Amino acid sequence: MNKFSYVATDVNGKTMRGNEMAEDFRDLQQKLKEKNLYVTSYRDLGTGTVDVKYKFKTKEVSFISRQLGSMTSAGLSLVRALFILQDQQENKKAKAVLLDIYEEVQKGKSFSDVLKSKPGVFPEMFVSLVAAGEASGTLDQMLNRLSDHYANANKTANKAKSAMIYPLILLVLLLAVIILLFTKVLPTFAGMMSEEDMTPLSKALMAFSDSLINQWYVYIIVIVGIVVAIFVMRRTPSTRRKMDELLLKCPKVGKLVATMYTGTFARNMSNLYGAGLQMVECIEKSIAAVNNMYVQDKFKEVVNDIKLGESMSKAIEKTGIFEGMFTSIIFVGEESGTLDTILAKSADYYDEEADAAVTKLVGLMEPVMIILMGIAIGLFLAGMFPMLYGGMTKVA
Repeated sequence: MNKFSYVATDVNGKTMRGNEMAEDFRDLQQKLKEKNLYVTSYRDLGTGTVDVKYKFKTKEVSFISRQLGSMTSAGLSLVRALFILQDQQENKKAKAVLLDIYEEVQKGKSFSDVLKSKPGVFPEMFVSLVAAGEASGTLDQMLNRLSDHYANANKTANKAKSAMIYPLILLVLLLAVIILLFTKVLPTFAGMMSEEDMTPLSKALMAFSDSLINQWYVYIIVIVGIVVAIFVMRRTPSTRRKMDELLLKCPKVGKLVATMYTGTFARNMSNLYGAGLQMVECIEKSIAAVNNMYVQDKFKEVVNDIKLGESMSKAIEKTGIFEGMFTSIIFVGEESGTLDTILAKSADYYDEEADAAVTKLVGLMEPVMIILMGIAIGLFLAGMFPMLYGGMTKVA
């Protein structure tokens, strides 16, 4: 049995607080109903401390925003909406966090202040827009807007992941073919041939085959070592910054990444600026969502330039990260006073461009993988043919 704290009302509408031992929430409801008490809120004290380190995924943030926005738009209070939201949550860690948020808001704290006290649980932009919505009295509208934003972000991420599935399958197939050829097929034929029939290429392939069979663990150690080295390098700020810079300068891939960053930045800026936040704060929070240290460092210069009186379009143009058309769009928005609207439209455009670029890049990767597979098989046959020819000549 667990110990529950509860808030309930009696038949006269009087609020009652207390603790009760029960198996679960339904059991608690039944026990209190026998006392003519009806639960309005509760907390399972047996769950231990709340895991405030839980980080909601983009899909979860979209769902939470949609649910809260719909319920508050329908006339429910935020407190009641939060209670219903946590009560329906199946993920135990997420439920614990939402329950803690509900109880803090129930005590009189603002929703945004509670979110700020739990850094990392929700995206920074989510917290900022909730605060803006509370200040302007349009929290329900802001939550619905946030839901659309994060639903779109989740959709874009899923498209990129889905597009990479086929190239990854081809890569796995390529590795499987190489391993099969050099560990099963080549040793079978090599045992029938003499060393004098082998060319330098044949000997090199045989040496690779022997190492793959007898020292396979060395290859695994090397691969794991490379992965660990990359992970460690990514945790070192200076190295990560250089790697992020090289990513943007990489042919084909760099342009795709820059396009995706442009769409993300434009949409975040549109939402934040449209909510009434100051320009500098909008830029800082928008660029924080771009997971690239090189870009983030460059935008620190943008913020400094704007603080010194330079226009946003001119300051961003100096970074050289975004294309000229985007900075021109920002300039038009600044001049016309419709920056949030024009950024929203440009975000849609760059999202579509990113989708098209991903499709095109994947289309280029497929023939590359097939060519690599052809090269591997070609080298294998080039090494095998002299041995087979020499062996057949001797037999003849």
